[in-house]
Amino acid sequence: MIKHTKSIFAVMMVLLAVSCQDKTDTNPLLASYDTPYQTPPFDKIKHEHYMPALDSAISMAKHEVEAIINNPEEPTFENTIEALDRSGKLLANVTNILFNLNEAETDSVLQQIVIEASPKLTDFSNDINLNPELFKRVKAVWEKRDSLNLTPEQSMLLDKTYKGFVRNGANLSDADKEKFRAISRELSELSVKFNQNVLAETNNYYLHITKEEDLAGLPQSLIDAAAYTAKQKGVDGWVITLEYPMFGPFMKYADNRELRKEIYMAYTSRCFKGNEYDNQEIAKRIANLRLELANLLGYPNYATFVLENRMAETPEKVNEFLKQLIDASLPAAREEVKEVESYAHELGFKGKLERWDWSYYSEKLKNAKYSYNEEELKPYFQLEKVIDGVFLLANKLYGLTFSPNSEIPVYHPDVKAYEVYDATGKFMAVLYLDFFPREGKSGGAWMTSFRSQYKEDGQDIRPLVSIVTNFTKPTDKQPSLLTFYEFSTFLHEFGHALHGMLTECNYSSLSGTSVYRDFVELPSQIMENFALEKEYLDLFAVHYQTGEKIPQELVQKIIDSRNFNAGYSSLRQLGFGSLDMAWHSVTKPITMSVSDFESKVLQPLDVLPPVKGTNMSVTFGHIFDGGYAAGYYGYKWAEVLDADAFEVFKEKGIFNPEVAKSFRENILSKGGTEHPMVLYKRFRGQEPTIDALLKRSGLKK
Repeated sequence: MIKHTKSIFAVMMVLLAVSCQDKTDTNPLLASYDTPYQTPPFDKIKHEHYMPALDSAISMAKHEVEAIINNPEEPTFENTIEALDRSGKLLANVTNILFNLNEAETDSVLQQIVIEASPKLTDFSNDINLNPELFKRVKAVWEKRDSLNLTPEQSMLLDKTYKGFVRNGANLSDADKEKFRAISRELSELSVKFNQNVLAETNNYYLHITKEEDLAGLPQSLIDAAAYTAKQKGVDGWVITLEYPMFGPFMKYADNRELRKEIYMAYTSRCFKGNEYDNQEIAKRIANLRLELANLLGYPNYATFVLENRMAETPEKVNEFLKQLIDASLPAAREEVKEVESYAHELGFKGKLERWDWSYYSEKLKNAKYSYNEEELKPYFQLEKVIDGVFLLANKLYGLTFSPNSEIPVYHPDVKAYEVYDATGKFMAVLYLDFFPREGKSGGAWMTSFRSQYKEDGQDIRPLVSIVTNFTKPTDKQPSLLTFYEFSTFLHEFGHALHGMLTECNYSSLSGTSVYRDFVELPSQIMENFALEKEYLDLFAVHYQTGEKIPQELVQKIIDSRNFNAGYSSLRQLGFGSLDMAWHSVTKPITMSVSDFESKVLQPLDVLPPVKGTNMSVTFGHIFDGGYAAGYYGYKWAEVLDADAFEVFKEKGIFNPEVAKSFRENILSKGGTEHPMVLYKRFRGQEPTIDALLKRSGLKK
C-alpha cells in the first residue's frame, strides 16, 4: 500500500513549494534543516511546534500564490503553472511530517493536533482552488496549450493543474463554492476521526491467556511473542493483540476454537459496537458527502468523478473488470470451501465451517497437501538477512547501494535511515525503514515520502522515502523471523519505494508515485514475483541458525501451493473492490444501515456463513481514510499488469539488465509525466490482458 500524506489529499496539487523561513526561527519546523540532506530534525520537533509552524507555512504559501495572481505579466506556463507547482514547499514539509507521524508514531495529543490542522488545510486548499483570479490565469494558459510547444511532462502538468481546479470547484457559482468548502472541510475531519477510531479499537483489546493448554497448536515463535507482549503489558501469562502479526497466526494455528471465535469477533466488530469509537454513521456520512460533492461538480456519483482520472476511466469498465474476475473466481472458491470443510470433517470437526475456522483448517489442508507450513519457512527469513536480500535485488536490477547513516535523525528508535546511491555514485534518496508494531502506529504496511523529488534552479532535489510495516517482532529468545507473507509485503512496499527513489522528474506533483491510483501498484506488485524465484532466494535466504540455503524442495512447495485456495483469495479481494464501488456508485444518499448496505453487496459473493455483529466497511481505511475511494479495484488491476509485465523478466532472465533498464526508464523513472498506458506499452509492447493473471493463479488452465 502507498499512503499519500493528508497534506497531499487536503491541499491537493498546489501546495508544493516555498523557501524556508529565517534561520533564526526557533521552531525547528520553520528553520533551515541543519541535517544530512535536509532531512526532518525529528529529534528537535515537539508537539507544540506543529500548529505555529502550520499557521506560518500557510501564510507563506498564500503569499506565494498571491504573487502569481498579482503578476502584471500575461499568464504563461512558467509564471503560472510552473510557479504554482513550486509554491508551498514549507507547508508540504510541515504537513508531511505531521501526517506521516500521525500514522507511524502518534498519541492522543498528536491526534488532536491533526484534528485541528485538517480543516485549516482544507480551507487553504479551497482558498486556492476556488480563487477566480488564479483560475483565470490557469485557464488562459490552458486555452492556448496547443501553441505552447510544451514537453509531454509540461503538458501533463498543465492538464493536471487545470483539471485539478475544475474538479475542485473553480467553475462553480459563489454559493456552490461555499457548499464545496463546507463539504470538503467536513470530509477532511471525518476521515481523520475514522482512522483514529480504528486505531483506538485495535489498541483497546487484547486476548489474555492464562492457561498453558490454551496455547495448543500455536508455534513457539508466537508463544514467545505472546509472553513478551504480556511482560510489556505487565500481566502474567500470554497476550495476543489485534495487530496482524499476532492475530493472523493465532487464527491459523490455535486449536482452541472458542478463543479463535473470541478474537475473530473482536477483530471484525471493531468500530461496530455503538460505542464512542463506532464508525457506522461516519462511513455513511463520508459516502453521502462524496456523492453530494460529485453532484455539485456535475457527476452522477463519486465513482464517475474519481475514475475520470484513472486508467479504467469509468465505473462501467471497473464493474465489468470485477465481474470477469468474479466469474472466474467464484466457482473455484465454492469448490475450495467444500474441500476444506470435507477435510475438517475427516479430522473430527462436526457442523458447518465458520469464518473463524477457515484459516485454521485451510492451513491444515495445505500442510497435508504440500507437507509444509509457514513456520518451516520463517527460519530462512531472518529480518536482517531479508533486508540484505531486498537491497541486493535492487542492486542487481538497478545498481543501487544502501548505506546506513546514524547521523540522520529518526522519529523512533526502531527506525533506521539509509543513503541510497546508484551505480554511478549519484545520491538518489534517503530511505527510512520502520518495521515493528507499536501502540502509536496504524496497522498494515505502506510506503510514503517526507519529500518528493523535483528539479529547481538546476538542482535535482532527491526524495526522502519511508517504508512502514508491522512485522513480527524479535523476542528475548529469537530474532525477527518473517513469515513468507511478510517477506512478500516487504518486497511490495520496496517496489513503491523504488518508484519514489528512482524518479527523474522536473515537478514534484508528477514525480515518483504521483500516478493514477490503478497504476501505482504495478511497481510494487511486480516485486512480489521475485519471492518465488530460487535464483534470487539463494542469494540471501539461509537458515538463521545453520546457514543452510532454503531447500529447493521447500521453494517448490511454495510454488506448488501458491494457488492453494486461489479462488477464495481472489474472491475476497474482489469483494473489497465491489464494496468500495458500491459505496461510491450510489446516486442517492444512503439511508439503510451500514450492515444492510454491506450485506447487499457481499452476500452474492459469500462462500462462508455471514457472522452477525461484524462489519468490514467500518474499518475499511483504504477507502474511508487512505485515498483509495472508488479505487480499491486497482490492486487487482495492477495484478493483471504485474503478471503480464513479469512475463518479460521470466522470458529473458529475472536479472536481465536490459529488461530492468527498460522497466526503470519507462515505468519507475517517469512518475506521472505521461499517461500510464503509454508508459506500459512502451515497456511491454502491447496492452495487458487478464490471461497471464488467470494462468498464474491457476484459474485458467
